[in-house]
Amino acid sequence: MPRRRYPTIGKGDDGLWHAWVTVGTKGNGRPDQRHVKRRTVEEAEERIDELLEQKKSGTVVKAGRAVNLQQWLETYLDTVAPRRCDPSTVYDYRSKCRNWVFPIVGKVRIDQLRPDHLDKVYLGMQRAGKADSSILKMHRILTRALEIAYRRGLTPRNVAKLIDSPTAKKVEVTPLTEAEAIAVLNSAQTTRRRNAARWSVGLALGLRQGEALGLRWPYIDLEAQEIRVWWQLRRRVAEHGCQGKCGRKRAGNCPKKTLPMRSGESHLSGGLVLKEPKGTSKRTIPIPDELIEVLREHREVQKLERQYAGAAYVDHGLVFAHADGRPLDPGHDYDDWKDLLATAGVRDARVHDGRHTAATLLIAQGVALEVVQEILGHSDIRVTRGYSHVATAMARDATKRIGRTLFPKGGTP
Repeated sequence: MPRRRYPTIGKGDDGLWHAWVTVGTKGNGRPDQRHVKRRTVEEAEERIDELLEQKKSGTVVKAGRAVNLQQWLETYLDTVAPRRCDPSTVYDYRSKCRNWVFPIVGKVRIDQLRPDHLDKVYLGMQRAGKADSSILKMHRILTRALEIAYRRGLTPRNVAKLIDSPTAKKVEVTPLTEAEAIAVLNSAQTTRRRNAARWSVGLALGLRQGEALGLRWPYIDLEAQEIRVWWQLRRRVAEHGCQGKCGRKRAGNCPKKTLPMRSGESHLSGGLVLKEPKGTSKRTIPIPDELIEVLREHREVQKLERQYAGAAYVDHGLVFAHADGRPLDPGHDYDDWKDLLATAGVRDARVHDGRHTAATLLIAQGVALEVVQEILGHSDIRVTRGYSHVATAMARDATKRIGRTLFPKGGTP
């Protein structure tokens, strides 16, 4: 078989060096030739070698001028990511790219991207004091976007895979103690707080905030003592319906604003929607006897509120709602939690720490990890196992208290 000749390089009337490189065959059967045009012979040879290497490895980039990184990420976030990701997730991705990628390396052509370009993005985030978890998320966004670009022949490689992934320190779980959890529930009851049962459900069953606020009566069977966690309440951010032509920075002020929705979701009011939990979070869990009575009392109070509201009542079937049936805003729910902690004299904690509390209490009481995983809706047992060291400490403290009770100092066994 004759050895293929190196492409001929010649100087044109424009003073530049030209060459034609055959890198394959087009869909119509004709040769796919790429025109190389450079200022020096060395630059032309470098580009020819690059094309020949791409041909050898089967990673030839599509013909035409490559888009820059900003153009590709905008295309990815507009047309690719929405097919797999929640609209709120895409909004978060777009915000991160706009703040940290576009200003630094957004104008770099995607086929000329180098690992050090991404290093600049991560270093910029680090110097700005961003959390390690945010930097890691940025890396995952770029890795996925560049992988899609590579598969579509827009770039000869995924440079995000050529660098070490940023590391994020594991966040220590800080649940409430058993005494603190009891103090919170007692305070909610004694102060006759509206929707006090919301915190009983959250702490007893370890529901996420969105899952608790998205509970509906048709999915609760008090006779069978089961609760189906099939929905969660989420706030969505509005998008421009005018393609940005209105001139308003905030999409919420756009005259043609739209609310991004996915199949199967329900719009309640404002930007609040009901959506299915992701992954294995959709589950059916048993309700403790004591919590059954709490829910029965809460339902009776809600029936009275409905009678008082009359025609003004908006019936979404929500277990926890305003007096007129409107859904509870996650932000107001957060404020209520903070106020409840202060009233109970308990240290400050996040709403999500209530979920951590339920997990550690279950494990401390000897419930198998697999059962705790099922109750909490963890997709991976390793997440559940992360609570073990905290629960073990709580169990050890409990046994010490039992020991002091049964065998007081100086007493006889």
